[in-house]
Amino acid sequence: MNLVVEQAAARWYKEQMGLSDGDSLRIFVRLGGCGSVHPGLSLGITKDVPRKPALSQQVEGVTFFMEEDNVWYVDNKELRISFDAAYEEIQMDVV
Repeated sequence: MNLVVEQAAARWYKEQMGLSDGDSLRIFVRLGGCGSVHPGLSLGITKDVPRKPALSQQVEGVTFFMEEDNVWYVDNKELRISFDAAYEEIQMDVV
C-alpha cells in the first residue's frame, strides 16, 4: 500500500482550506459519493490529527494520512491524489 500526493494537489488543498505548514489532513472512507473502488463508498478529507496512521506523506508542509481502520478501502494498492487543472478539481485514484 502506498499514498502518493502530487505537489499541485497539496498546494490546492493548502490554498482552499487555509492550511499552514504542520497541518494534517485525514483521508477517510465515507458513505455515498462516486468512488470507483467500493460501490456506495468514496473518500473524503478533513483537517485532523493523526492517531494511528497506516499511510502518510508530507507534501508542501502538510501531512496527508489515512488511519489504520480505513486502509481496507485501498486494498493493498496505491492511493494517488492529483489535481486536474483542466477541471480545477482533485482526483483520488486507487491504482
